[in-house]
Amino acid sequence: MMAIGCFLLFLAIVRKYEPLLLLPIAFGMILTNLPGAGMFDSSLWNDHFLKEGAEGYHSYGYIMAHGGLLDILYIGVKAGVYPCLIFLGVGAMTDFGPLIANPKSLLLGAAAQIGIFATFIVTQMDLPIFGFSPEQAASIGIIGGADGPTAIFLTSKLAPELLGPIAVAAYSYMALVPVIQPPIMKFLTTEKERKIKMEQLRTVSQREKIIFPIVVAIIVSLVVPSAATLIGCLMLGNLMKESGVVERLSKAAQNELNNIVVICLGLTVGATATASSFMNWQTIGILAVGIVAFGIGSASGVLMAKFMNVFLKKKINPLIGSAGVSAVPMAARVSQQEGQKADPRNFLLMHAMGPNVAGVIGSAVAAGILLSFLG
Repeated sequence: MMAIGCFLLFLAIVRKYEPLLLLPIAFGMILTNLPGAGMFDSSLWNDHFLKEGAEGYHSYGYIMAHGGLLDILYIGVKAGVYPCLIFLGVGAMTDFGPLIANPKSLLLGAAAQIGIFATFIVTQMDLPIFGFSPEQAASIGIIGGADGPTAIFLTSKLAPELLGPIAVAAYSYMALVPVIQPPIMKFLTTEKERKIKMEQLRTVSQREKIIFPIVVAIIVSLVVPSAATLIGCLMLGNLMKESGVVERLSKAAQNELNNIVVICLGLTVGATATASSFMNWQTIGILAVGIVAFGIGSASGVLMAKFMNVFLKKKINPLIGSAGVSAVPMAARVSQQEGQKADPRNFLLMHAMGPNVAGVIGSAVAAGILLSFLG
């Protein structure tokens, strides 16, 4: 396990695969597997212990008194605090203008979540290579949304025993977006479709940008209450950014708070990757199924754009559909790059940002739906 941690450090430092989170995850894997260090005790987090704690004594209090450093920090993961604070920072860094200017982008972001539900259905089938429980299948399926914090949030609630491999898979595939998506995009589109030029988006007023997060937070929370935690933090961060009256809070959410939470989240997620939970065939299955889920999500966005073009007078370049997964802004940049390969005068970045940020909302809603049924 320490060797695996060192390999992931190599990917983060040398190959620069999502280094901001992969580096602390990898180092957390090394720390938790140091013999005799006692930094993380997985037995404190099994269901039996936590159930006894709820009925007999305060298990979190016991962990604070007797657990190691990573046990104490892991409370933030188990309680769902860290992913939500990251969503707060993401909201403060995100411009929803392209989505507001082109609401049709919501359909592309929604279509890209098909990978989550298709994987959820398949992985709980009673087959030798699958056979996961519904909770585990949901946690694996969320990898298809290419949203690391959402994957961690849902897995910590439904299948904490899989947290290590799912987090590694989610962030690895986010880093591999420029490798995984282009072949799918080219296979599903013609050269003529890739050359489609889209009109410049209209200018979105500040009033619209202020109203949007408030409305989305209310509507999503009423329809899918289980998604309120993630969506609420995402929209609060965006409202702080767009309102212009709490610049200090917005900058703190984008920088200091976000950076501190990323360190704590990475270390504690890596701490769950003990030999017993990571070195097994199940982990290989998660990595394999995860990339399929991500591929299905990317393909679904492209196919939705092609379907919409049947009815639209002003055609959509199908390449922006692949940005419906929520790897912001990398997936949007890949759409831009592939569009310019077909035509150097084609500029798709801002158009692709619409489905890209819609994918962030979509993956959070998908996680809320799964949590409401299985949590």
